Amino acid sequence: MNPPAEFQNQGRSLIQLREVTKIYGHGQAAMHALDGIDLAIQRGEFVAVMGPSGSGKSTCMNIIGCLDTPTDGHYYFEGVDVGSLSRDQRALLRRHYLGFVFQGFNLLNRTSALENVELPLVYRGMPLRKRHARAREALDAVGLSGWESHTPGELSGGQQQRVAIARAIVSDPELLLADEPTGNLDSARSVEIMELLTALNRERNLTVVMVTHEREMAAFADRRIQFRDGLIEKPADKQQ
Repeated sequence: MNPPAEFQNQGRSLIQLREVTKIYGHGQAAMHALDGIDLAIQRGEFVAVMGPSGSGKSTCMNIIGCLDTPTDGHYYFEGVDVGSLSRDQRALLRRHYLGFVFQGFNLLNRTSALENVELPLVYRGMPLRKRHARAREALDAVGLSGWESHTPGELSGGQQQRVAIARAIVSDPELLLADEPTGNLDSARSVEIMELLTALNRERNLTVVMVTHEREMAAFADRRIQFRDGLIEKPADKQQ
């Protein structure tokens, strides 16, 4: 299935936010979650997004993931102004271009690893045999070949997150959004997941944007972006 024509404009940056503001509430109760931020993320980058609770990092991620919309400003994905798209078009953008990984794995408990991974392909209307093959390839890419029939309850936390990553990459997205992907894992499993994300980033030129509170995990990224009080405090590469 070819991507929608609306998103075939290849801009220099995969993601551009220009003077993006997000306000919740009205009047004296209004809260500026984002206060006119500018941000560019290039294709193939691995970016860690950091900041204390309430700093705006999650709001920024939700806007990039088309789960929320700015109050003001512009969000461009591959040169397309996402704010000009309809709700259905934004859903197509998520379905064809974005993959999501969450702290809590978000797997279907009574469903096999293979069936969990192929779920995005079901929504795309892919035939059964083809989506089985794609799901097996994705599980192999995350080191879980042979675990296709296991349910989440039969897998360790690290293995469950690998299934979640396989589900995120099975549709060959341009962008992987990871929200605290190691938050429920011990140190050893966390490093394994970060090494996997790094390998996918390098080998597939997969752009990765990851929210994390852990500096040890952020150190795997090419660039760190620090949020504070609705603003980007400073971008820094991992050598600084």
